[in-house]
Amino acid sequence: MTYITDAVSFVWDSIRTMRVSDILDIAVVAFLVYKLFAHFSRTGSGRLLRGIVLALLVMWITSMLTMPVINFFIGQTFQLGFLALIILFQPELRHLLERFGSGGLSKIVGPGTRYGDNRVVEDAILQVAAACSDMAATKTGALIIFERNIRLADVAKTGTAMNAIIRVETLKNIFYPKTPLHDGAVIIRDGLILSAACVLPLSANPTLDRNLGTRHRAALGMSEHSDCISVVVSEETGQISCAVGGMLKRRLNAEALAKLLRTEMGANGETSVSMTEKLYRKFTGQ
Repeated sequence: MTYITDAVSFVWDSIRTMRVSDILDIAVVAFLVYKLFAHFSRTGSGRLLRGIVLALLVMWITSMLTMPVINFFIGQTFQLGFLALIILFQPELRHLLERFGSGGLSKIVGPGTRYGDNRVVEDAILQVAAACSDMAATKTGALIIFERNIRLADVAKTGTAMNAIIRVETLKNIFYPKTPLHDGAVIIRDGLILSAACVLPLSANPTLDRNLGTRHRAALGMSEHSDCISVVVSEETGQISCAVGGMLKRRLNAEALAKLLRTEMGANGETSVSMTEKLYRKFTGQ
């Protein structure tokens, strides 16, 4: 009972002496913790993070109940396991640092960024949605990556440079099974096909559906390592899927895919093929 009285007294004293800066400090920390939890929950480390939080809760309870043995062992485990936690969360921490380095804190906490000229992005979205619809009808496997803030230069180097305008027929030719570029991913940057036949990292998430093939695992892996948008067409089922932030949205049609891409890319539906042509000439120096 004494613990409860002391806790209530401590809370009341803290509230009475609280300043505006204290409230702002708590709000910022709470928001950042929420964002971290939301980020980790989208990856395979969600359960591990919940286990760590549970262990911290047990350590706090054992401290309040004066249980020194359990509290000592848990405390020692955390001290010895700090480096191990950094290693376990290395992909997620690297992702956050890359996003921060690519554009500051707003890239971590703020949505709604536009990626390139709106009309050029819209043209790219329409071409990709139409191509995926055609490839889904013929069960032609495809993997298309939309680059956003984090540059994918290292991934693009694993494939064949193209710097080509995005067209339905171009994408269909790339992923046609008998062409040399079909077995890999296409990287799209600023409304252009930057590279094709690129090799992507596979997701290591142990909770993934075992029926997911290599393309879907690569799409998820790429979305876990960067802020890109991964579009997949299954050659087994012909279904269109999209991976963002380690989450896979399946069974999309062309309209749903275009709507999702507009939302993620910050496009509003304006189109202009001439703008795509101008960007291509600027990019290639023609």
